[in-house]
Amino acid sequence: MAQALVSTKLGALDLSEILERGGAKMNVNNLPYGILRAFLTPFLMLAFRPKVTGLRNVPASGPVIIASNHLSFSDSIFMPLVVPRKVTFLAKSEYFTSPGPKGLLKKLTFIALGQVPVDRSGGRRSEAALITGLQVLAEGECLGIYPEGTRSPDGRLYKGRSGIARLAIESGAPIIPVAMFNTEKIQPTGKVIPKIMRVKMIFGEPMYFEGDSSDLLHLRDVTDQIMKKIQEMSGQEYVDIYASRKKDELKDESEY
Repeated sequence: MAQALVSTKLGALDLSEILERGGAKMNVNNLPYGILRAFLTPFLMLAFRPKVTGLRNVPASGPVIIASNHLSFSDSIFMPLVVPRKVTFLAKSEYFTSPGPKGLLKKLTFIALGQVPVDRSGGRRSEAALITGLQVLAEGECLGIYPEGTRSPDGRLYKGRSGIARLAIESGAPIIPVAMFNTEKIQPTGKVIPKIMRVKMIFGEPMYFEGDSSDLLHLRDVTDQIMKKIQEMSGQEYVDIYASRKKDELKDESEY
């Protein structure tokens, strides 16, 4: 893979340098992921009868970014289990630091799902999350991202965060847009036990992007192109605000 320069607040980095910054390679343990996959896949196939279209669009090897709409926590279970290679997600670090037995179980679950803890609270911490994503891609792995940044509060598709554009441009990895269907009905927010019904997924054709990753207007244009493709595939109504803002609005309304 051709080496790309990564322009960050830390300076321009070669992808090979990213693997050396702050320690060794990711080396995410594949054993828990493999065990969970072997255990859940037969159940998934029998109970939820996933209908999958376009899976051949996911390359068998090399760096790739899977960008999906986000309707339910179960998106992070159904989608990776049908992809024939490991999908690594960047998860909020809070999921790995909760206290007590429940916190430990949550941590082990996220590790088994192939998720990597990152601090996504902004500023330098968001930059660190970007570098973590680039590190995964530099190792030739498959990175899973929800461009909306959080689950949709009402089933609509919300404005994408531009970090995905930076990852695509600076790594040179293709974007595979994905549309998930019915997961918000299978496991609504706050529900632990899923409802048995058919889940559907569509994997779109690869999207490639180039350009100046420091150009904010270009990053917004690239992100909007990705979201438009996901919207075309999913048929969701598009809302041109961030999902996190909508959630804040709903929270404020509930307090009155």
